[in-house]
Amino acid sequence: MTFCPLLAAALLVYQKRKFQGVKELLKLSFDFKKIKDKKWYIPIVFLMPFIAVLSYGYVKMTGGILPESKISLLSVLIFFLVFFIGAIGEEVGWSGYVIDPLQNRYGAFKASLIVGFVWAIWHIIPYYQTHQTTNWIVWQCMGTVFLRIIMVWIFNNTRKCVFAMVLFHTMINISPYLIPNYGSHYDPFIFSILVMITAITITFFWGTKTLAEFKYSFAKKKDSI
Repeated sequence: MTFCPLLAAALLVYQKRKFQGVKELLKLSFDFKKIKDKKWYIPIVFLMPFIAVLSYGYVKMTGGILPESKISLLSVLIFFLVFFIGAIGEEVGWSGYVIDPLQNRYGAFKASLIVGFVWAIWHIIPYYQTHQTTNWIVWQCMGTVFLRIIMVWIFNNTRKCVFAMVLFHTMINISPYLIPNYGSHYDPFIFSILVMITAITITFFWGTKTLAEFKYSFAKKKDSI
């Protein structure tokens, strides 16, 4: 299932632009040169680990049972590579092909919700296959929808860089494993609440139309004086 979005996008591109179009689509996986403003690497790389730490801290403060720390650098590197390859399979489809036409028609916020909803539904069967509870799946899916808002925010502010989405998607998947005992503390309810707060904050400050027009920049304040 991981590579289905990429394969679907490649087939649709091939119908119109043949192998040249498919080649250009695949190149988007490493279009990191689009990220001119390097400060965007901060949310790309560190936002999800930060949310994971907050989630872990909440569990610890509320007296949750936490496992002993077992974090292997080699395991983290292997997880990163596996998740990065998997993220290419998804994001070349979702971000490289699907999101822009939806943004052009509905705006960034609505497009985010549409893709986020489909993305969440996409994961339901794998969640059940891993024997997760219905409550776990519901909260995880809610978090997934709001995650796409954050992703489109980054996407639009990095000149529509698919590599940024691949890397951020990788960090989504690997972040729980950076915390003691490979994410066994993970609670999708806490995760979803933190992601929702982040997405709502982003929407408030950057607006729903493009998620790329910061409302309170220093320049605007200076012009109004």
